[in-house]
Amino acid sequence: MITLGRASKVFYFSVPHEAAEKIERLAKSESRSRSELLRKMVRVYEECKAEAEWQLLFALGEETTRRFGIKSEEELFKILGGAT
Repeated sequence: MITLGRASKVFYFSVPHEAAEKIERLAKSESRSRSELLRKMVRVYEECKAEAEWQLLFALGEETTRRFGIKSEEELFKILGGAT
């Protein structure tokens, strides 16, 4: 007999009572299970983290263009040796 593993992993963790109530209310208001809600929350967290990283790279790029006096994308591509 072949036994297949679970497609998911069960986590047991505690949250403050107030947080648990918020999770219950959110899940109910979106007609989701707590598990579905928490999976969505993880995806949203990952998206927010990726956006924050992009914003940091963008800010570093702006600082670099100011420091080197780069005025346009064409000038940047010329410096980098790439085509426009």
